[in-house]
Amino acid sequence: MSNFVRHGLAVLAVAALLPSAHAQESQRRFKVLQPDEMTQAQKDLVKSIQSGPRASVQGSAANQAGGSVGSPFNVFLRSPQVGDDLQKVGSYIRFKSTLGFRLNELAILVTARHWTSQYEWHAHYRLALQAGLDPKIADSIALGQTPTGMKPDEEAVYSFSRELHETKQVSDATYRKVLDLFGEQGVMDLIAVNGYYSLISMVLNVDRTPIPNNGPNPLPVLR
Repeated sequence: MSNFVRHGLAVLAVAALLPSAHAQESQRRFKVLQPDEMTQAQKDLVKSIQSGPRASVQGSAANQAGGSVGSPFNVFLRSPQVGDDLQKVGSYIRFKSTLGFRLNELAILVTARHWTSQYEWHAHYRLALQAGLDPKIADSIALGQTPTGMKPDEEAVYSFSRELHETKQVSDATYRKVLDLFGEQGVMDLIAVNGYYSLISMVLNVDRTPIPNNGPNPLPVLR
């Protein structure tokens, strides 16, 4: 086979992939802004996001090629003052919560499942496992099932988060378990992670943020 033919076949192979990738990206409602399209307030917000702890997280939406940011931060740019306040709250919840990473990520997965936020699950499933959450627990949550074999602190966080989303309140017994384990600050931090990531799920779902590299949606649709 000549080099010319090989080159032609390679071009055709790449071209065959482009419509799918383009179609996926075109579903996004908020165009990813590049630095030359940003106002000064938007550039300042990007700088604030990228100078924080998210910048050190591999694959973070805070770091995109060319100096842009991915969603939810790309959507935050549309209202920079709101976006800056939100990203500061999110920075505390992600990196300073008294719950610690494992339990925090567990609550995020419960929230992502409640909202069927595909990108949220994609982003935090890996982080939850890296933080020490048993993959079987995460996989059960993805299927809408109550996990078995949870540690006492995981069971408390799971029950509190699920009750809060599904019943809009928590029972006395569930509240007491979290209070006894983590104190009042822990209760507030748990409310905060569920509330903040509900908002993030809303942002991502409205944006229709695509899974990177044309990946499949990780969460099944529950009946």
